[in-house]
Amino acid sequence: MRRRHHFHIDHLGHSVSVTVETGHSAVVDVLVDGKETARVVLGRERRAALPVELPTDPPTTVTVRATADPGAPRCLLVPADEGDPLVMAPRPY
Repeated sequence: MRRRHHFHIDHLGHSVSVTVETGHSAVVDVLVDGKETARVVLGRERRAALPVELPTDPPTTVTVRATADPGAPRCLLVPADEGDPLVMAPRPY
């Protein structure tokens, strides 16, 4: 059975949202300011690290780490300076 999980964080003045769709094949979609910037279908690993560019001046690349474990998906945003990962808050669908 497929299920969608949503996560969100505001970083450097920009909205970063992630949807993790679990099931037989998991799918991760990343939106920055409402525009899709990354999408991946996860394999057996059920984890992905997606580089995402924030439209700052100059543009800033961050990494979204998504884990689609059954029952408890989670997402982290790793800042460009490789600082501590920021937990993306789950949001009701």
